[in-house]
Amino acid sequence: MTADAVDEARLRDLIPGVLAALVHRGADFATAEDAVQEALVRAVETWPKQRPGDPKGWLITTAWRCFVDLARSDVARRRRELRVSDEPPPGPTASVDETLELYFLCAHPSLTPASAVALTLRAVGGLTTRQIAQAYLVPEATMAQRISRAKRTVSEVRLDRHGDLRTVLRVLYLVFNEGYSGDVDLAAEAIRLARQLAATTDDPEVAGLLALFLLHHARRPARTRADGSLVPLAEQDRGLWRRDMIAEGVAVLQAALARDRLGEYQAQAAIAALHADAQKADETDWVQIVEWYDELVRLTDSPVVRLNRAVAVGEADGPRAGLAALAELDPKLPRFTASAAYLHERAGDVATAARLYVPSGGHPAPTALGRRLSVWGFPGSNRRRHRVRAVVHYRRCRGWLRSPQSVAAGIGPTLRDP
Repeated sequence: MTADAVDEARLRDLIPGVLAALVHRGADFATAEDAVQEALVRAVETWPKQRPGDPKGWLITTAWRCFVDLARSDVARRRRELRVSDEPPPGPTASVDETLELYFLCAHPSLTPASAVALTLRAVGGLTTRQIAQAYLVPEATMAQRISRAKRTVSEVRLDRHGDLRTVLRVLYLVFNEGYSGDVDLAAEAIRLARQLAATTDDPEVAGLLALFLLHHARRPARTRADGSLVPLAEQDRGLWRRDMIAEGVAVLQAALARDRLGEYQAQAAIAALHADAQKADETDWVQIVEWYDELVRLTDSPVVRLNRAVAVGEADGPRAGLAALAELDPKLPRFTASAAYLHERAGDVATAARLYVPSGGHPAPTALGRRLSVWGFPGSNRRRHRVRAVVHYRRCRGWLRSPQSVAAGIGPTLRDP
């Protein structure tokens, strides 16, 4: 067996379970993480010559021995060593509960959001400190300090089987929103972690978050130009969208909605799915999008969601209706002035749009505003207006969107295409 026969991706998938096993047996988080890294190094060195029958069990046993060695070398940890000196028995070690507990630990409420994201990428994602630092565009030393502080914070925290899953989802949402930078695609990494979490839980919001990631990530090939500038949603080449990813996202979402336990990530994914369902930008079903924003407002009562809803109302019922909805909100909201300028431009009041737009973004032309807002899902082309708005409730989920196959067929070639 050659050296490159060691599957690094498979090793990364095993890290959460191995680290969780050590912490579950009493190891402090920081030392356990160091021990797991040492075990991974030994795996890369030895597995090409003799691969174990139970890779996870081998890693747990090796990491535990490394942990005991590290504990023995540190006088301050001798008392902890006595409590955890028994080596775990060999044999199969499948424990999805421990992996889930590790997610909870990395998203502990005592951590700041930035620290929770960094620790999740390190401990659950298996990324190196250098990779995380590059993704965040910060010096490696800065990221190392951030991760070290996070480790110290959670070192004395016991794993809690009743951890806050919503906190874990928020951390993954932050990871995804970091986008694409450095040599690590954090959006793809968030999808991988969401898949892993979905395999260990039975919660429709986990599925909703995974669907949201898939549906947004499917548009990535069409999202930027050669010079790196963003392409508005209305101008994107929908033939470049990943139909297989859209189909998967819609299928995951429909299965989650069928359970009749609506959450905010499912509602966001439904909005993304309706954008994906449109064969052309001017066929976007803004009426249903507004209805889903109504659900999202009910779930979150977020002012930002209300602002996005106002722009969607402007697409569904005309810009004047959108401006009326916007007038009910706090003008100090982020993107409030830009949204007002866009709706005024849509209404034909270019002078007001220009007056509002230049202070809001510093650009000289109001049409640039429309392009910028379009990136967020608010295209500026003509829409169907003043339609009779049929109330679409999520409990009628089986009829709210076409099947995944028809979605894929409706926006371009077959699912078999790359």
